[in-house]
Amino acid sequence: MLTNEEQKEIAIELGKYQQKSAAGLEALKVVQKHRGWISDESLNDVAQMVGLTDNELDSVATSYNHIFRKPVGRHVIYLCDSVTCWIKGYENILEHLTGKLGISPGQTTADNRFTLLVSSCLGVCEKAPAMIIDNDLYVNLDCSKIDDILSKYT
Repeated sequence: MLTNEEQKEIAIELGKYQQKSAAGLEALKVVQKHRGWISDESLNDVAQMVGLTDNELDSVATSYNHIFRKPVGRHVIYLCDSVTCWIKGYENILEHLTGKLGISPGQTTADNRFTLLVSSCLGVCEKAPAMIIDNDLYVNLDCSKIDDILSKYT
């Protein structure tokens, strides 16, 4: 069940669109902001509010890589695996990150601190290799920078 606060915030999003269904993604973002991910139950509640079926809203949720349909860590790492990042050392960065965190892409650390995801492009090819942790962009990466960066996130 959606909280009163979630319902109020979703109602605000609904008011921005002529059709309720157009607010589906924004409504999912509201719930994820509060809960960290979108459970089946949450998806069902949001679908009812925006006038979509569960399947229709799930299609929206699963096509957007920043909506999480399973629990993630407190901090989500998006490591760019574009061609430019590959050329500039992606494989070394990935190997260092997976070794340091003890997880593979798509997994979450045992302490729920980090989830590691790969992203096809972060849009900063001129500063490759790059990654985003939460909303923080890191560029011109090399393995020596990774440990210092990770230590900022508790």
